[in-house]
Amino acid sequence: MFLSAASALVYVQKRSLWVVFPDNVKQAWKKWEVRLLILISLIFQVVLILLGHRRKYMAKRTSTRLLIWSAYLLADWVATVALGVISQDTLDDCKVKGSTTADNLMDELVSFWAPFLLLHLGGPDTITAYALEDNELWLRHLVGLIIQTSLAFYIFLVALPGSSWFPILNALIFCAGLVKYVERTLALRSANIDHLRDSMLTPPDSGPNYAKFMEEFTLKKAEGFYVEADEVKEIPIQIEPSYPKDEKKLIAEAHDRFQTFKRLFVDLILSFQDRESSQSYFKKLYPQQAFDVVEVELGFAFDMFYTKVPIVYTVRGCILRLITFSCTSLALILFVILCEKHKYHKVDVILTYFLLVVAILLEIYAVKIQIHSDWTDYWLQKNNIRRESLIGASDYRRPSKRRWSNSMAQYNLLSFCLEEKPVVCYKAQKLLHIDEFREKHRYKTYENVSLDLKVMIFDRFKKFAETSEPGPPSLSTRRGSFALEWTNKAEIEFDRSILIWHITTDICYYSDRAENSPDVSSNCRESKHLSDYMLHLLVLHPFMLPIGIGLIRFRDTCAEAREFFKDRRLESDKAKACMKLLQVNTEVSPAKVKGDRSKSVLFDACRLAKKLQSKEKDRKWDIISEVWVEMLAYAATHCRGRNHAQQLRKGGELLTHVWLLMAHLGITEQFQINQGHARAKLIVK
Repeated sequence: MFLSAASALVYVQKRSLWVVFPDNVKQAWKKWEVRLLILISLIFQVVLILLGHRRKYMAKRTSTRLLIWSAYLLADWVATVALGVISQDTLDDCKVKGSTTADNLMDELVSFWAPFLLLHLGGPDTITAYALEDNELWLRHLVGLIIQTSLAFYIFLVALPGSSWFPILNALIFCAGLVKYVERTLALRSANIDHLRDSMLTPPDSGPNYAKFMEEFTLKKAEGFYVEADEVKEIPIQIEPSYPKDEKKLIAEAHDRFQTFKRLFVDLILSFQDRESSQSYFKKLYPQQAFDVVEVELGFAFDMFYTKVPIVYTVRGCILRLITFSCTSLALILFVILCEKHKYHKVDVILTYFLLVVAILLEIYAVKIQIHSDWTDYWLQKNNIRRESLIGASDYRRPSKRRWSNSMAQYNLLSFCLEEKPVVCYKAQKLLHIDEFREKHRYKTYENVSLDLKVMIFDRFKKFAETSEPGPPSLSTRRGSFALEWTNKAEIEFDRSILIWHITTDICYYSDRAENSPDVSSNCRESKHLSDYMLHLLVLHPFMLPIGIGLIRFRDTCAEAREFFKDRRLESDKAKACMKLLQVNTEVSPAKVKGDRSKSVLFDACRLAKKLQSKEKDRKWDIISEVWVEMLAYAATHCRGRNHAQQLRKGGELLTHVWLLMAHLGITEQFQINQGHARAKLIVK
């Protein structure tokens, strides 16, 4: 906000440089400058409200995300500049105020546009923050609120003399704009990580009074009694959960779970009661139901971090929404009735109508989104109200609601080393220092998260939750070694493990397809997808994985692979490349030949692939699939809640869904409180 204000000031000051231009150019620019800025600001608002909430299920459309990002960054700047220009023009013309010239009439109408810019600075309900870092800047927005509101009020006061009905319209739009701006600032504050953590902390718990207990213990003992302290443990109350029979009940259950498990996003721990309640519920769900509940919860999380939901979906929020809609609607009605349109320039009148009508339409669209949200579904379910009772709600109801992209990015090392995709404008990319970034992203593809994969993940987690011992779960601390009891090389660096198993999976996959029919089992197919997904995280999102030297290993491995393929003149044929890798004699450990300077793991993977190829096909893919599920679990639990929240705005990550699912099944390390207070009692004999 300070940047926007400062750049706006610079812009206004630089207007003096127009002296070098001819008078007719200066006059034309002065006439249309404010109108263009107002129109651009309005366009940005339309873009943000239409596309802001769609970020949570758009993973593949980079161009759309770029459009949203540009609109978000420029919207505040344009509105701030426009306010500055209007205030400067108002100050310049205040000396001649009171005349009846066309210029002064135009200034009167322009002053009415100023509060619309407050409305724009308040932003739509669907996007308050583009990234989590924006929530950390809520104090800057508060300062901006004070400055911009004061500026708009100053314009209102200067334009007040000599006008009979414009002050009424100004006051109405000013009120609506102020409400919107305050809502945005409060939403940013409520989504701030520190504020969220403070709001979720329970009151301090000192536990049972030890000093008082020991005083009584000592007193009884001094009186000659035989005193013994016995322990009475808290027994959790078993609550029989209800299971979702339709989408409404599923949403209600997900909302209740979210109120507890949202603490994980701010790195807080959960109690044993939370674990018992959630475990008993999720163990009885089908895989698709479990993932659906998690999906709804993460939709709530997206709204909590990136929209005005925490402010709007309250009684106060509904009242404020009614106020803003009433003010803009009343302003339009009064403008139609009171405005002497023949006195003003036709373009200015049309633009004013456009501002008023679009403001009302945006309010209606915001209400429509609000009606069809999961938050409204939860409220209806809680109060036993039928959706059809809402005006027009059934007419606009979508057959299905998208809450995340349901896709996972894929990145394949063999494709990166074998397939040379043509580079567009390479010199320009090199000049802008984005060539390496674009090089990585050119090989990224997407696959849908299939039901088979959900079943594979959920069944594995559920089995572990049912057989694990009480205490800290070990699944989140292992790196695929449960499935590797037959080998001695389980305890290696996690990034090294990902690369070795990624190449191994590719070799086994393409070797099997070359020997047999193209049809593969679900274990084989989903293992391949998980393998490519984990490499995508390693290469493009390393912050979501444990700290390591994964990128160095990846680069060294790619260098060795490209050299190997170049020597054998292999191009694009992955199956042939895998066969050539299997033909390499790997009796001697690569570390003995290469040393440890190069971090390449290409031929370590070949050695592992040969061991796996000696096994029966179904058993081989059972092992590989278990390894990838366990590594997925390890990565999920070692990624901070903040990083999971950051990815919600990019269509969501499978890793985040796995993380929350594991928490619900009680197989993460976030449950540090394994039992309640040990209530002691005195036994006096």
